[in-house]
This record gives sequence, C-alpha cells and structure tokens, in this order.
Amino acid sequence: MTADRRTQEVPEPEPDLGVLAARVLLSVQRELFGALAEQGFDDIQPRAGAVLAHLRPEGIRASALARLSGQHKQVIGSLVDDLERLGYVERGPDPADCRAKLVRPTERGLLQMETATAIMRAIEDRHAKSLGDQPYATFKKALRQVAQAQGGETDGPPG
Repeated sequence: MTADRRTQEVPEPEPDLGVLAARVLLSVQRELFGALAEQGFDDIQPRAGAVLAHLRPEGIRASALARLSGQHKQVIGSLVDDLERLGYVERGPDPADCRAKLVRPTERGLLQMETATAIMRAIEDRHAKSLGDQPYATFKKALRQVAQAQGGETDGPPG
C-alpha cells in the first residue's frame, strides 16, 4: 500500500472549536471587509474590527473597547490612532467624567458603521435562510453561551 493510499483511507479528524471559530471569523471578515471596500471603505483593515465592531454612536471609552474586544489597551490605542488618522473616529471628553476620553465615530465612521451593519445583516440573513430561522437563533444563542463560558465578552442582548 502506498503512502498516498493510506492517507486517503484515514478520515480527517473533526475540527475542534478553535478551528471552526477561526474559519467562521476569517470568512466573515473577508466578506465584510471586501464588501466595505467595494462601497468606498477600502482604507480599513480587518484588524480595525476590534474597535469598529464595538464602537457606539455616542462614543465609548478605550478601556471598554479593550474589554469587549479582548485586546490589550495598547493595541486598541494603536487602532484608534490609525482610525483617527483615517477620519473614522475622534477622541473627546467623556461628559460623565471629564478626566476620561471617549472614542466617537465621525460622520464617515457613522456611515461605515451603518454600512457594516447592513452587510452583517445580509450575511446573517443568508445563514438564517440556509439553516432556518429557529435553528440559526439557537446556534447564535449557544455560540454566545460558549463565548461567555470561554471568557469572551458579549455586548448584545441575549437570544
């Protein structure tokens, strides 16, 4: 028996959680940032998603961005610097605490957020249609629970 034949007979192991999560993340990022680039947002990279995914129209502290994204504060600071240079965000005082700063989207940032939301809605709608609405809702709920149990933050409503 040749080596090629032996490898063909051995079944591939079932991918683990990390492999599956990475496949989904990378595929969603490619689709999202590709579609954003087609709509004029071709100057941002997927790594900026650590900030953009958690940005709020009213602003958010960098420390909250770090917690929500699971990134170090220094990484978030660097990403905010990049996005500020590109015109997507600005830093300003936090009205609740004048010692703190908020990262707020600019007009371009708000437009990017709206566009990304629509793209993500289309991606999710496609998967909900493929699996069925209820199985997809169950999948998302289970994935959120796994993320929480693993120590990841979620910032959306349950369900």
